[in-house]
Order: sequence, then structure tokens, then C-alpha cells
Amino acid sequence: MTDINLDDLTHLQAINKKLTSGYQISEQDTLMWQELDQHIDAYRALFNALGHDLQHDSRGFYYFGSDESTPNMGKISRAIALTIYILIEHYANTGKDPMRALFDEVNDLELMQTLVQINKHLFDQLEIFSGSDLRKDVYLRMVRLGLAREVENGFMLQAPIYRYIDALMEVNEETYLGEDE
Repeated sequence: MTDINLDDLTHLQAINKKLTSGYQISEQDTLMWQELDQHIDAYRALFNALGHDLQHDSRGFYYFGSDESTPNMGKISRAIALTIYILIEHYANTGKDPMRALFDEVNDLELMQTLVQINKHLFDQLEIFSGSDLRKDVYLRMVRLGLAREVENGFMLQAPIYRYIDALMEVNEETYLGEDE
């Protein structure tokens, strides 16, 4: 059993509040990330005792694992996954390395409008009809979940986006394997 000295966990309240809200703490959240990194065993033990499964992804972020999903979260997750998929496709079609561009490019309102226009039939299903809708309904939610951060001219994606990329790859692999059967 891990000994937990609560005096060492100086950012416990902030970390707990973020993680329980669904936020994913990444290296850009410097103080919380460093504290989690330094005291991972104590935090895991404490959160486990509270019924949470603290996960650390080696690509630089922490989150609570969960098998539960609400219908609303499903819609949000679908919108985020669609946006990530379309961004990857967009960057590939413009000759950029999609994985590098995902994390290096600013996602501004002009790009959002282009994505919605080119993929109107897909975004219409999610009731996203403009770049402004995409900004409000997807990007601002990504900020609240720690998937992106707002910068001067738009948004920059952060490491927790890898969870969506992994899920997209898994779906793609299942689709590919299903075709072989």
C-alpha cells in the first residue's frame, strides 16, 4: 500500500477538479502535470480509493479512465472525432504531414469554415453549419477538456488528442479487418 502524505499534494484540489470534470492534464498545465508526475503513486492510490482510475499516457498527459458515457458526451465525442479525422484528411490533401500539422498549425476561423464547407454533409448531421458553430460547439469544448488551448488567432491541439487518434485508428483497423473476413 502506498503511503499518502496530503501535504505533498499541494495541487490536489485543482487536479481533482480538472480530472473529475473530464479535463485531461497535459504538459502545458505545468504545475499540475509536474505534481502528478512527481507523485503519481500517491495520486493513483488516492484516486483509486475514491473510485477513479488515473491514467498516464506516455505521450504527455493524465486523465481518468472510464467505461461510462452519456448520450451527450457521445455527441461531443463524435463531433471531436469527426473534426480530428477531417483535419488529418485536410492536412494530407494539402501536402502536409498530418500528424505534425495537427500539433503545429493554428486552427483559425478560416480553416474551420473551410472544413465545414468541404464536409458539409458530415457536419450537418451534427448540426454544425459554419466555422463559428465549429468553434463554439467543438473547439471551445476541446479547450474545456484539455484537448486544445486557445491562442491569439485560433486554437492549438494538445497531446490528449492522441486518445481520439488512437480510437480512429482502432475503428479503421476493425473496418479493415472486417473486410478481410
